[in-house]
Amino acid sequence: MENYEYPNGRYGINVSKLEDLVMEKGGRPMRSIILTSWRSGSTFLGDVVNAHPANFYHYEPLLDYGIVQIRESPLAEESLTRIISLLNCEYKELDRYLDYGKTHPWVFNHNTHLWRQCQAHKRICWDPRFVSKFCRLFPFQSMKLVRLRLQIAESLLAEENLGVRLILLIRDPRGILQSRKHREWCPAKPDCSDPALVCADMVSDFSAAVELSKKYPHSFRVVRYEDLSVDPYKHVKELYNFYGLNFHVNVKKFLDTHTKNDVGGVSSTFRNSKVAPFHWRTDLDFEEVSEIQKVCATAMRLWGYVMALNSTHQKDFDPITNYRL
Repeated sequence: MENYEYPNGRYGINVSKLEDLVMEKGGRPMRSIILTSWRSGSTFLGDVVNAHPANFYHYEPLLDYGIVQIRESPLAEESLTRIISLLNCEYKELDRYLDYGKTHPWVFNHNTHLWRQCQAHKRICWDPRFVSKFCRLFPFQSMKLVRLRLQIAESLLAEENLGVRLILLIRDPRGILQSRKHREWCPAKPDCSDPALVCADMVSDFSAAVELSKKYPHSFRVVRYEDLSVDPYKHVKELYNFYGLNFHVNVKKFLDTHTKNDVGGVSSTFRNSKVAPFHWRTDLDFEEVSEIQKVCATAMRLWGYVMALNSTHQKDFDPITNYRL
């Protein structure tokens, strides 16, 4: 945190020294959440936030729930209890979460600082006492959620003592469903593969976003994956301002190395970011696109996505336009 520029009232955050942000010193960390659904750009955006060297990353804390969307009770309350416990660095009641992590290393391995300790000291990695104390040392916490719908997540914004700032990340349903085609865990699960369910959630999220943008104008915001990808530096700087974080040199380095070329497989975050969101235009045939558009017309209109008219049009048109909450 050497040479760190504290907000000092900017972004609505009254923080002037490190102790104000560290739980171990009686402070409250800046807590940021990305909420979206599978294959919508959240791994990339989550890694962008985690590029800040003082961040503690809660990566997909609901992984063990499987390929489901959480829209109502009883999973809503259960999942919120876990999320709040994690944001408060309280791991003592999270046996199921920690046990799952023992056989699914990606629960922790996206958390750079924690995973380094896990590699060096395997026995303490899943010890709730150690993880709780370690978590409390960090001034920034981030989390990404792909299984929780926005109307349920409102209660996180309502918890004033958490001070959460939440971004809803939206993507064109044609891009979402094209990307999910390449994942073996998706096709058999309706919440993942059914365009009607995907777009019903997008409509529900839009309605919730309209209300939350009025109710929590300083702690809730929407970002479209396509906008982020076309101009990543601009939108990431805006994102960091919204979260109250300084645009650290490590973040610029991350963008420099992750937005220019495609490297790795479908889960890689090394992408030509200006091309990545639009692969669906060549990867899907028009019949597939037409089927998606048929059940997604409302969601696409609300979120500013343009219909493809035919197979020729599909390959060279601009699929995004403006939208308004």
